[in-house]
Amino acid sequence: CPFLCFSTQPICQAAYQNDLGQVWRWVKEDNHYVNVQDGFNGDTPLICACRRGHVKIVSFLLRRNANVNLRNQKERTCLHYAVKKRFTFFDYLLIILLMPVLLIGYFLMVSKTKQNEVLVRMLLDAGVQVNARDCYGCTALHYACKMKNQTLIPLLLEARADPMIKDKNGESSLDIAQRLKFSQIELMLRKAL
Repeated sequence: CPFLCFSTQPICQAAYQNDLGQVWRWVKEDNHYVNVQDGFNGDTPLICACRRGHVKIVSFLLRRNANVNLRNQKERTCLHYAVKKRFTFFDYLLIILLMPVLLIGYFLMVSKTKQNEVLVRMLLDAGVQVNARDCYGCTALHYACKMKNQTLIPLLLEARADPMIKDKNGESSLDIAQRLKFSQIELMLRKAL
């Protein structure tokens, strides 16, 4: 769902669009909807909510025992998407427009970053497999390193993410940090070995 989420499951569409009321109605009707997988790409409501960073919906689904380790057709879990979550174009626009106004843009950026950190921590606390590999052999740590995400890497390492797991190209998270010359991240990864 890069720009639009085409879903065969209404609860997945509601989770993607941050419609907590609709998600709640589907789960209230039948709790099996919590882990239903979309026929289009295999996403669960939890994966859809993580793709967009909807913390309230993720929290609600976790309280309803959503399975954090279900994978979609790309073999990704909700953790892969939570780590890959980036600022949207609209977020960047707001940050740029509001930056001169008493640093509101800066605080918005910090708030969005903290929100993503909370999301990842919730998934780790719920028992997501931190070293799960997707169809490219990448773990969440691979993506965090590629994105130079210095706030999420320590969380992943604390949860026992393995910096030496190699993707299908034979590259580990440590290799990525070295190749991209992210010396602080490389240091963090080496300390975890």
